Amino acid sequence: MHALQCMEVWGGNTAIESGISMTGVDAWVYSQPFHAQVSGGDVHYVSMCGMGRIGRFMLADVSGHGTGVSDLAIELRRLMRKSISRPDQTRIARGLNRAFGQLSTSGVFATAVIMTYFAPTDQLVCCLAGHPRPLWYQAATRTWRLLGPSLADTHEFQGLPLGIIHPTEYRQFAVTLNRGDLVVAYTDSLIEAHAPGREPPGEEGLLSVAASIGAGEPARFGHELIAAVDRASGGAATTRDDDLTLLVLHHNAADPKPVSLGHRLRMMIKMMGI
Repeated sequence: MHALQCMEVWGGNTAIESGISMTGVDAWVYSQPFHAQVSGGDVHYVSMCGMGRIGRFMLADVSGHGTGVSDLAIELRRLMRKSISRPDQTRIARGLNRAFGQLSTSGVFATAVIMTYFAPTDQLVCCLAGHPRPLWYQAATRTWRLLGPSLADTHEFQGLPLGIIHPTEYRQFAVTLNRGDLVVAYTDSLIEAHAPGREPPGEEGLLSVAASIGAGEPARFGHELIAAVDRASGGAATTRDDDLTLLVLHHNAADPKPVSLGHRLRMMIKMMGI
């Protein structure tokens, strides 16, 4: 388990299986590029602000590989770093919109999900840029749901703009997590791959599969979900023709630690170099 450091941006587009911990959240990333290549078209990043209060997660799915993906990965890392201490995802969403627009001129298309966790209030702010809805396991009721705008909190989050982020068509919304909740973001190969004669599971099919296996052990849930989808789809692993990435978040609800004046000064110096 990698303990994320203050002001750190972690991730990329290479094959990986790793755990990450930050204030309030333990996370696991499973990324399998197509045909066991070293890198692929799925890009993931995780960051934590200098005070240990704001954690951010991004998962992007790019059609294709090569230079376009590498360039996008660099741009996404830059966007994450520039907004590392801001709860508001608006700047990142607008940057994504510009980057995706540039890619589309060369026939390359991408989707993304951005999630920002604010430890003091246990809230998760989500933005879906054409991406499939994440899964949300609510520990209090032991139920799985698709995490979309219809589940948004009705009260304001830190005065941030919720709803459509103009000039994009992306919608930003917030939910409150309880201890033990899971949030699972994934790329579309998990819901599209299927054996001959079978229908792809889609979002609703994936939700049913998740409900059938329960929450289980968070560190193993990614493996269990992939295996269960493959069984339900008639051996989808043999027909999967794209990269596959899962990002599993487990809400441990830990509170931010007190921050000394010296630490605040060091973080301010770091931020000035961004």
